[in-house]
Amino acid sequence: HGGGRADARRRLRCRRCGSGEAQLRRTPCLACGRLCAYCEACLNMGRSRECELLVLGVYIPHRHQRLTPPAFSLRDRLMKWNLSPAQLDAAGEALRFIESSPSRDLPGKPAIGAGAVSSGLSGERPDIRNFLLWAVTGAGKTEMIFPLVDSVLSRGGRALIASPRRDVILELDPRIRRAFPEAEVVTLYGGSEQRWERGDITLSTTHQLFRFHEAFDLVILDEVDAFPYHGDPLLKYAADKSCLPGAPRLLLSATPPRDMQRAAKRGALAHARVPVRYHRHPLPEPKLMNAPTVNAMLQTGKLPGALITAMQKSLNRGAQLFVFVQKISQAEPLAALIRSRLQCPHVAATSSQDPDRAAKVMSFRSSDIRILVTTTILERGVTIPKSDVFILDADGKLFDEASLVQMAGRAGRNAADPNGLVYFFAKERNQSQLRAFKHIRSMNRIAKDRGFLLASTAAPRTGG
Repeated sequence: HGGGRADARRRLRCRRCGSGEAQLRRTPCLACGRLCAYCEACLNMGRSRECELLVLGVYIPHRHQRLTPPAFSLRDRLMKWNLSPAQLDAAGEALRFIESSPSRDLPGKPAIGAGAVSSGLSGERPDIRNFLLWAVTGAGKTEMIFPLVDSVLSRGGRALIASPRRDVILELDPRIRRAFPEAEVVTLYGGSEQRWERGDITLSTTHQLFRFHEAFDLVILDEVDAFPYHGDPLLKYAADKSCLPGAPRLLLSATPPRDMQRAAKRGALAHARVPVRYHRHPLPEPKLMNAPTVNAMLQTGKLPGALITAMQKSLNRGAQLFVFVQKISQAEPLAALIRSRLQCPHVAATSSQDPDRAAKVMSFRSSDIRILVTTTILERGVTIPKSDVFILDADGKLFDEASLVQMAGRAGRNAADPNGLVYFFAKERNQSQLRAFKHIRSMNRIAKDRGFLLASTAAPRTGG
């Protein structure tokens, strides 16, 4: 049924999206002739009523079950993907984890007898075996998942790669098809042409996961800390129910939520950390700078001298500038002020409400725009080969540790310019700034201690 009983008092829960009584409404029903509950939370997918059937598909084992030849050692299977030492270590740990299920043979056989490893995370199916891949921004997470997907396909299983963001799925599609030319790849997002096909590999936005029930032998969730997945119990329910019982699930994040970090540190969540980018240079460490608020700058029509000097330094070295602000309403006025004070015509602003955002991002990628004033809408996903990052009002409530680390992660991503500059401009220091700084410095220290940095790299470069 659309709603399932939880106890004798008829406390119901929607079987499609997982919502409880708070999201259920009862109205007279022509089908059953009584007051019948329906779910408001997933109403946009069609009405799910208490008296109606909820039809679930069954797992169909792959017609071509293949076994990895025993002669192919784990290391041999990893080496063919040309991974860096740090990537190799983490991918090896993840591969051992997904192949270690003691009570489950692919394809599609449920686990017998617990065998599952508790993640220490609340509100999820206890039989899902979670593994956190905690990798810095620009670490090359996609390359690290290739051997994991390969392992599942070689045993006749099916893999799902999901992300909260549609653009990530669209970028992944050609890369996955190149890496696995013989696999059937299905790509799902709002408005996608493919709808009902079954593939060896499914790429999907997290919103599309409501389609699936115990359908995959391996689930890979990218950007588990990102909006809209993070903090949305419905999307987490959808991600949970897409896993086969006992299946491994890989969680990817550069900035895992704090409960996930704690679970990993106390040993309750299996994990591997990748503390260095693929080019093996340290992460740029932010320079903490004092500055008036953006509102004060706009009211006085003046930019602080330190900000002008730093921006001019970046322009002189040929970099493009990300300038992050808290409020959408500040972006355009600040862009105009920067354009005037720096006498630089190639300044633009964009936000989630900008209908021309895609065109401006394309102009930024092609270097037609030198300075882009924006909000956290661009904290992920846009990579510019030679870029510096300026975060204004870094002490603001909207910039938490994760968003500061993500924004700082726009700099230094390219091997040709690994030492990009990062500045936190703020009137005051707060916990988020200090935690973000500590987070970045800690990753650099771990990378150095584990020998992942190139011998030729100097100490991490700060914005000053």
